[in-house]
Amino acid sequence: MIYGIGTDIVEIDRIKKIKSHDTFANKILGSEELQEYKKLKGELKISFLGKHFAAKEAFVKALGTGFIEPVFPKGIQVISSNNGKPKYSLSNSIKSHIDSLGISRAHVSIADERNHLIAFAVLEI
Repeated sequence: MIYGIGTDIVEIDRIKKIKSHDTFANKILGSEELQEYKKLKGELKISFLGKHFAAKEAFVKALGTGFIEPVFPKGIQVISSNNGKPKYSLSNSIKSHIDSLGISRAHVSIADERNHLIAFAVLEI
């Protein structure tokens, strides 16, 4: 059964206009994501930030809360599975929170087209 769905769209030009991509990355990315981000260059860094931000926004929209304790951007990591499919990796505090709500699974899909990135999240009971 579906607990919630969320979607977010990001305009790449808005990410490009951020004064310090590295500062933004440090605010929103978890440790595993930061390791991947630091390996990238130029436009790939911008795309990475946009995709991960959209996926985190989609998650909190599916949850119906926005970013409020205990749900913060760094605690919602988007990592690649062995086949390249994105998946959520959640902090212990977020896992405990969603467990208390009866949520058992979280899914994410990310797509990009020219100047836009979109993420779609589904939370299951």
